[in-house]
Amino acid sequence: MVGAEDIVSRDRQALWHPYSPMPAAIPPLEVVSARGTRLQLADGRELVDGMSSWWATIHGYRHPVLDEAVRGQLDQMAHVMFGGLTHRPAVELAELLVDITPGDLAHVFLCDSGSVAVEVAMKMALQYWLGRGRAEKHRLLAVRSGYHGDTLGAMGVCDPVTGMHHMFSAVLQQQLFAPTPTPRFGERLTDEDTTSIAALLAAHRGEVAAVILEPVVQGAGGMRFYSPGYLAAVRSLCDEYEVLLIADEIATGFGRSGELFGCDHAGIAPDIMCVGKAMTGGYLSMAAVLCRPDVARWVSRAEAGALMHGPTFMGNPLGCAVALASIRLLLEGPWQSRVSAMEARLRQGLSPAAGLANVADVRVLGAIGVIETVEPLPMAAMQEVFLEHGVWLRPFGRLLYTMPPYISTEDDIDRIAGAMVGVAERVNPG
Repeated sequence: MVGAEDIVSRDRQALWHPYSPMPAAIPPLEVVSARGTRLQLADGRELVDGMSSWWATIHGYRHPVLDEAVRGQLDQMAHVMFGGLTHRPAVELAELLVDITPGDLAHVFLCDSGSVAVEVAMKMALQYWLGRGRAEKHRLLAVRSGYHGDTLGAMGVCDPVTGMHHMFSAVLQQQLFAPTPTPRFGERLTDEDTTSIAALLAAHRGEVAAVILEPVVQGAGGMRFYSPGYLAAVRSLCDEYEVLLIADEIATGFGRSGELFGCDHAGIAPDIMCVGKAMTGGYLSMAAVLCRPDVARWVSRAEAGALMHGPTFMGNPLGCAVALASIRLLLEGPWQSRVSAMEARLRQGLSPAAGLANVADVRVLGAIGVIETVEPLPMAAMQEVFLEHGVWLRPFGRLLYTMPPYISTEDDIDRIAGAMVGVAERVNPG
């Protein structure tokens, strides 16, 4: 019988893990099964998943409704090309996304992943202006501390410093960056808070195609929560300076921040929206880009006569079926009260870290909890503490954070928060 040690050894010989050297500096843990909020390791240990598998498994693992959606679709067809063909799961998913997203986002482009969704959104914005005869509008304006993915175009709109991609700066298109939004969530916006982005739009209105940002919650670029007033002000500035607004809701979509979408906190609608991650409940990789009718109209009038993107697995029936089931499951349940209860429990559980010497900030919004340290902490030492608490977390840089599944119990949240505070108390900077 193959043991955990053998699998890990073979893994280190063959597999390259995300954001890791080859082989990985810290050997990975072998997971043999997962159910609910628990990961079962090959050595018999059980861990509470505080990451929702990178923010995707909002309903937990092996949910019977989602399992059945995949099995039922598998009996019909696993995949069929989307060029010239269609199927019911894709149509019903698109209709549901149109119904629940803000404003008049009437058209849906299905794609493979969040990074690809950002690429598609950028292409939409550029082709929109080509269709309108404004080829000079070819640059994007993003905000510092933002993160939008790891593909080439998406890297170009990530923060050049905190976005993890500065080493590729020589080959990336040089985009424009406004300062990090300064008013925190719950703080009042002042005129000074949007002076810089307004000045950039005024100076470059002839070349900016779109502003792209993460609504209210900036994810991997800093795990920051900013004022909805800033988002509303940017929406107004985009209208004033004839610039499209792209909302990257890949991490924030489907309830994570306490509203169904981050844009809902500000009561605004973008011209183009990207969604992904939690869309399939963590079962399959799938994302979507939605746009307003006038965006689709002008894109289709550009020289190519079509949006120039077409993934092989676009509209995959298995992905569409489970995404449809996952979103319906979310909407039919008390997701908002669950997220609100998680927020309160995380605030209580993480509060002891606020006075620690190496802690710069403790913040919570919706089902997101963050302890930001003054200095980065060594991953191996942090993982040891997490495992002692029976918890799986994956921090980065100075950010200890959690995004648990929405089905997490009070005990789950307490264990996660206890592990995070334990790390802040016991692990010294490397």
